[in-house]
Amino acid sequence: MAGFFDRQINRSVAANAGSESEPSDEAVADESVEESATNSEIRTLKKIREATQELLKYGLLEEASKPNLYRVLLTHLEEVTRILEPLDLDIGIDEIRGLLYVKVRLDETPEQDEWSHPLVRRQRLNLEQSLLVAILRQHFVAWEQESGTGASQAQIAIDDLLPQLQIYLGDPGSESKERTRLLTLLDQLKGHGLVTSPDAHERIVIRPIIAHFADPMNLQALLAWLREQIAQQTSPDVSSAKESSEEDV
Repeated sequence: MAGFFDRQINRSVAANAGSESEPSDEAVADESVEESATNSEIRTLKKIREATQELLKYGLLEEASKPNLYRVLLTHLEEVTRILEPLDLDIGIDEIRGLLYVKVRLDETPEQDEWSHPLVRRQRLNLEQSLLVAILRQHFVAWEQESGTGASQAQIAIDDLLPQLQIYLGDPGSESKERTRLLTLLDQLKGHGLVTSPDAHERIVIRPIIAHFADPMNLQALLAWLREQIAQQTSPDVSSAKESSEEDV
């Protein structure tokens, strides 16, 4: 049977053990402050994170639509580049047009496929889409030559695009089909960020990213090839007409 002093010692030991297992509120508060301070030092600034997320969300950022985020990225290029570098991505800068865009960081290998990047979807355009891009890019270049490089709101009416598209693609048979075809193509290019939706006056805005979307030499070559195809299609008709007229004579 334990004596009086044994019981007192056991109570003292139990009390000390309880106090060691439960730290004080002040100690817990100090530890949480130190942990949050460490995390804040490691994490990137919130404004840089938000601006970079916006850039990655759409692949581009225009000063006209998001001026605050645009300035954040432009003034913290080193941090943004550091964020994109592990993803093999880089930031393209076009200050004249007020445009920042994501591009694939290419290695020194000249034969590397730019679209082999695992996070970038291959976005090949079909013939009709490529043709419309070439036409829109011509209008965009003409707009900048007239209004100055970087001038915003390069607009064009739907009715102005219809005859140009018809030259290369032919007449679908009715005006409604022709307009539907053009509106469908424009909606597809809108998904690439190249144009806006038609407004109440059936005008679209050609967005400045079109200047970096495709190689102008390739687009010009496409137009030249289409002209050759049209010439080859019409030349047999002309020659047959001449032959028939000679036979009549």
